[in-house]
Amino acid sequence: MPPAKKPKSRTRSYDPAKTRAAILTQYDNIRSAIRTLTPDQLTLPTRLGDWTVHDLAAHVTMAMETVSRNLDRDEPEKADLGLLDWPFATASRAADIAEGTRELAAAHPDLDSLNALYTRTEERLTQRLTGIGEAPGTRRLATRTGAMTLADYLVTRTVELVVHTDDLNDAVPGLGIPYDRQALATCTRLLADALAAKAPGGSTEVRIPPYAVVQCVEGPRHTRGTPPNVVETDPLTWIRLATGRVQWADALDKAQVSASGERADLAALLPLMA
Repeated sequence: MPPAKKPKSRTRSYDPAKTRAAILTQYDNIRSAIRTLTPDQLTLPTRLGDWTVHDLAAHVTMAMETVSRNLDRDEPEKADLGLLDWPFATASRAADIAEGTRELAAAHPDLDSLNALYTRTEERLTQRLTGIGEAPGTRRLATRTGAMTLADYLVTRTVELVVHTDDLNDAVPGLGIPYDRQALATCTRLLADALAAKAPGGSTEVRIPPYAVVQCVEGPRHTRGTPPNVVETDPLTWIRLATGRVQWADALDKAQVSASGERADLAALLPLMA
């Protein structure tokens, strides 16, 4: 059965040039960290089921190579997948993604081949996003989740990069991959807006300083002053909640999120991406 259609919600605008720069910077941050890994660190487990660090590192290149690969395909007649639909459309591809990741990791079994893969992927990505080979943001892509404009698809790539940066940092103690501020902001805002699309309303205010504030959940809408239902957390905790890396109850117990008001319990709405 196809996923249920999400309610329409106003889509935030993103600066295409800043998004492209953020993607290239965050990808390079990851690539630089992968170069420092040891063979033993590649075999470490991650919080992504049976994926190892090796599998996860390979997956990052696959998520970025989709930009170049989709640009190589024929352009569809129209874009039928909106930016706020994307987070809810990814679960249907989980099995294909896992299979492709395992195959890619197996084809690049050591650090030398993995580093070469990162270099090739970055060269193709840079060529397609900057300079003479730059593709316009209005160019439509036939992605596996649906046809999207390049500008929208690049926003989704910030989610891939930021989420998996956090996964790698969690798996390898001391790795410390930095987060590009624009990439982190874009990822945070898209996932916050996805919550507002999933649970439209104005009774609850979700604050993720310094990047996002959204209102959601049906009920009385406040018009001034402090709203009666408020949720507040930091960007990385929000991203972990939205993607199922952290459970709502655990985040509350560890004081990673504050929630006040009878409509401030978001447990039933999370995660947004499975």
